[in-house]
Amino acid sequence: MAVAHINRIGTAVPPNDVHEAFVRFVGGMITQRRDQLIFKRMVGRADIAHRWSYFTPVADPDGFTADAEGFYTPGAFPGTAARMARFEKTAPLLAMEAVAALNIDDERARITHLVVASCTGMTAPGIDQLLVKALGLNPGVERTAVGFMGCYAAVNSLRLAHHFVRSDPSARVLVINLELCTLHFQQTESLETLLSMLLFGDGCSAALVTADETGLALQDFRAATIEDSAQSITWGIGDQGFDMHLSGEVPQKIQRALAADALSPDGLLRGQRPEDFGVWAVHAGGRTILDAVENGYGLGQGALHWSRDVLRDFGNMSSATLMFVLQRIMAGIGTKVERDAAGFAVAFGPGLAAESFRFRTVG
Repeated sequence: MAVAHINRIGTAVPPNDVHEAFVRFVGGMITQRRDQLIFKRMVGRADIAHRWSYFTPVADPDGFTADAEGFYTPGAFPGTAARMARFEKTAPLLAMEAVAALNIDDERARITHLVVASCTGMTAPGIDQLLVKALGLNPGVERTAVGFMGCYAAVNSLRLAHHFVRSDPSARVLVINLELCTLHFQQTESLETLLSMLLFGDGCSAALVTADETGLALQDFRAATIEDSAQSITWGIGDQGFDMHLSGEVPQKIQRALAADALSPDGLLRGQRPEDFGVWAVHAGGRTILDAVENGYGLGQGALHWSRDVLRDFGNMSSATLMFVLQRIMAGIGTKVERDAAGFAVAFGPGLAAESFRFRTVG
């Protein structure tokens, strides 16, 4: 049976670094002194330096507007319809940049499948249809949209590509993870909500998955749900964009679950030990999430440096984040990875669930 490989990954982010502007703006929105101090402390502990958006930040918002065009003006934050109109306009542009970085001009006519994952916008005709035309793909390409799954949609997208290639070794699958998280900034004094929004930025990845024996060989996939945690991460459609709830208990629940998982022959590690894996690709959902994985599996210091670097440079880009981590691993950024190294990838999302896969480096 054919083995699916991630041959290469291209990534793209919008042009504007909005992290510091967001921190200033939100600092002015919070009225309670205690909450201001907590927010400032958590900003310092977030280990995020940059997050990217199509919104142009105002150098000194002065409590009136967060961006140059006034999309986010206190008392007049846009409704969901305006945000979806912006998604339809800008999302394809970012996807085109990611595909350009993938450099598949000589491959476009050979693409047989297109998988597009996103949880931050909806439109019909879908982004998948818009991209078929914009990229000049065969109009008969098989399209699959993965919607509203959250951060672990990266794994589900690759699982689909894995199955396509195994069932047809000639399949050439273009996988796109496209997220515009900054479209869902909420006007609120809820400290928990504001701290959740502190994590998120925009980004897009494009990956080519085929049976060609280069890149990362995908071995198998496995999912697990943490009991009694269904409300720990939620993502709903509200009148003022999409509403994110990220409980502060998530890291503790993940750490406890992974500690137990490491002892189970039927767990995510498939009975292997954490030390059996030399390469770790963990969704950079936040510093405390990465700490939870590191502590739960008893990993050595520095094992998650690719994930921590992505978090620092881009924040949490939902489903695109894990692909950015994999791209850095494949490019040898930070640490050169040896050929035939065993790897483990995992991402977390609503449920509270974990989606994972094992892989090997091919080169």
